[in-house]
This record gives sequence, C-alpha cells and structure tokens, in this order.
Amino acid sequence: MVSQTTRDEMTWYECEYCGLLFDSQEDARQHEQNCDAEGPSYIQ
Repeated sequence: MVSQTTRDEMTWYECEYCGLLFDSQEDARQHEQNCDAEGPSYIQ
C-alpha cells in the first residue's frame, strides 16, 4: 500500500516496502507491484 507524505511543502507517495518516494501516486503503485522490499539498487 502506498502512503502519502508531505515533505518540503510537496506531496509525495512512499513505497511502504522500501521507502522510495514518488511524486506520482500511480508511479508509486506500479513500483510497489514490483518491489523486492530492498533499497533501490542504485543507492549504495
């Protein structure tokens, strides 16, 4: 389930599995369907 949060006076949508933030609720939902519950691979 995608949660909505406000940061820096903007609304963001957060993946509840890995915490990645999206500016589009639809993008966040699509990500969550494929999320492996680990941090994004590009963050080391």
